[in-house]
Amino acid sequence: MSRASHSHWGAFTAELHAGDISAVTPMATDTDPSPLLANLPGSLRHRARVAGPAVRRGWLDDGPGPSGARGADEFVAVTWDELTELLADELRRVIDIHGNEAIYGGSYGWASAGRFHHAQSQVHRFLKLLGGYTSSRHSYSLGATGVIMPRVVGTHDDLFKRSTGWDVIVEHTELLVCFGGVALKNTGINHGGTTAHPARAALRRFRDRGGHIVSFSPLRDDVEGDYEWHAPVPGTDVAIMLALAHVLATENLADREFLDTYCTGYDRFERYLLGSDDGVPKSPAWASALSGLPAETITALARRMAAARTLVTVSWSLQRIRHGEQAPWMGLTLAAMLGQIGLPGGGFGHGYGSMNEPGLAPLRYRLPVLPQGPNPVSTFIPVAAISDMLLHPGQEYDYNGQRLTYPDIRLVYWAGGNPFHHHQNIPRLRRALARPDTVVVHDPYWTAMAKHADIVVPSTTAYEREDYSGSRNDPLLVAMRALTEPYAASRDDYDTFAALAERLGVGDQFTQGRTARQWLQHMYEKWAAGLDFAAPTFDQFWADGQLRLPTEPGLTLLSDFRADPHTHRLNTPSGRIEIFSADIDGFGYADCVGHPAWFEPTEWLGGARAASFPLHLLANQPASRLHSQLDTGALSQGSKVSGREPIRMHPEDAAERGVTDGDVVRVYNDRGACLAGVVTDAGVRPRAVQLSTGAWFDPLDPADPDALCVHGNPNVLTDDVGTSALARGCTGAHVLVQVEKFAGPLPPVRAHQPPVVAER
Repeated sequence: MSRASHSHWGAFTAELHAGDISAVTPMATDTDPSPLLANLPGSLRHRARVAGPAVRRGWLDDGPGPSGARGADEFVAVTWDELTELLADELRRVIDIHGNEAIYGGSYGWASAGRFHHAQSQVHRFLKLLGGYTSSRHSYSLGATGVIMPRVVGTHDDLFKRSTGWDVIVEHTELLVCFGGVALKNTGINHGGTTAHPARAALRRFRDRGGHIVSFSPLRDDVEGDYEWHAPVPGTDVAIMLALAHVLATENLADREFLDTYCTGYDRFERYLLGSDDGVPKSPAWASALSGLPAETITALARRMAAARTLVTVSWSLQRIRHGEQAPWMGLTLAAMLGQIGLPGGGFGHGYGSMNEPGLAPLRYRLPVLPQGPNPVSTFIPVAAISDMLLHPGQEYDYNGQRLTYPDIRLVYWAGGNPFHHHQNIPRLRRALARPDTVVVHDPYWTAMAKHADIVVPSTTAYEREDYSGSRNDPLLVAMRALTEPYAASRDDYDTFAALAERLGVGDQFTQGRTARQWLQHMYEKWAAGLDFAAPTFDQFWADGQLRLPTEPGLTLLSDFRADPHTHRLNTPSGRIEIFSADIDGFGYADCVGHPAWFEPTEWLGGARAASFPLHLLANQPASRLHSQLDTGALSQGSKVSGREPIRMHPEDAAERGVTDGDVVRVYNDRGACLAGVVTDAGVRPRAVQLSTGAWFDPLDPADPDALCVHGNPNVLTDDVGTSALARGCTGAHVLVQVEKFAGPLPPVRAHQPPVVAER
């Protein structure tokens, strides 16, 4: 039997056998389907699935309270009725005694591609009806961008959903200058599903037309095909951009008319650029000493950029570092100095090669959405500040011009995510998760987060329920029919929350009298009524399996602003691009001043820390899975070395340490350590190593917060510190480490084994 469905990495038809996916076939019209589809077979009945409701033994016996046993304790199987009663009573206790602010509705992660059965939407709707919860803002992927870009250009979403289209780049761009590359491995995915993957073909057509690509990255494969590769010292991209800008300023190549008309504060920035106040010109010679690139190379490139139709792009990874606000801000400033923002094929781009959204035509309409209502609790944290919040209740901190206070969280409610993938410094995170009274996790799988919970709610996967999916830059709304029955005693989150809501007295408000299928029809019909064309009925859409929606092709970022900066003024205080921001300057932050600037990273090869940890580890996104999703799958497992996550090293660095391909090494610093399997690769810059995120955390001793991760999760090594006082974004992409050959018997990998679940 075969049935069609949808996922973050593509639409497909699945062959089914014994209640599981046995094979998948990509949508026929997808000319470059994602290889991540290969992780789906065998995923629905895998041993890592949560078979039924479970409660941690210590919590069940001793009641709510802080516990260092989370992650090491056994679980006890309970019935659904028992779970509903225990969880409802605990929610009521926390709200009555501590207030709704004491609930953290974390639930960060990609979860399902569906529009209705989206875990975060479900849990947030439920918690709002109970009186609200402490929430989070922005994302681990774009924590710095999400704060700096609205202040500089008035938005951050439009940089992705209304970015310059691939068709425009192919036709008009002459020089594509990429800081952080354009990694096609990341273009396989989109957060709401994706039915076409045009980036590879677009870059091929761009080259065929005579376009040139220049990439700055420690990794050669951050761009595929023929291009000009520069491998600077990691973390020095802003210095290189400043040096390029210095050439434009000193050789009269900057477009002064554009800067005067469309920007504000360039004169203040230029004083810094030329070293008028600090005595340090940000020249190519200055940048060369930091980056290791020849000054002549930087100078020549600046001249080429000024003479050609040039698109400057900055990857998302460059803002996941200390002072990460500076890379996108400086990239935009460099593009502004070239004066090509708003011209076809020129200007600025952020995130090409970071996911399958930039470069794709946006929809003309919003998609159907599950209403969540307002959150009565106004307290929030930057999303990457979880450990800080749990460890330091009542502590004040700076964020985006505000002085905020961490709440006293008593209950963490997590649905649809795995912070052991996203969050930095796992030893610190484990200590933080020991502080609340109760941790609740909804998940289909026994991830590390589920193993650290007190109450585990077994959720269905996207392929065991009905839904529909689409994304804001994809032309198809796709029906997702259930492929098989739910595994064991797993339930849809909607049914779980409906039962909890009924017990807590808000059942009618939560369900509004609708089943899940009725919600799908209601959401669709309400959405279709607002369209300016005749959409099919819900039944017809469901029978057809998809609905094609109109898009806006041929976009150039900020073209309307360039055509008429008064009518289309930006949502900034000046209405223009803020190269100098008086607001940011007024905050008085030492780590983020009023204009883009170079700040020495805390984790880089040019600092004193490199004497102890001489390798720069790049914790980038994996090629074999989406984040940590389906690490159990065939593609992800096939990438492992002796069952561990692969670490790529330059052959010289490997030889210096006496290791070669296939060896297992200990990767460590003063925060933690993990095991990884060596893959030597001359396409990695010397003194840089690459270890992707997403290997499920697997401590050698589950009771020890500082235990070695035997599977290769790099977040045991990363520093849990924000980008700056402005955004407090994630800084997990860069960390200094040392590597040594592992001695002794290899410990088994147990990451995908369930914990002990005893019968009641």
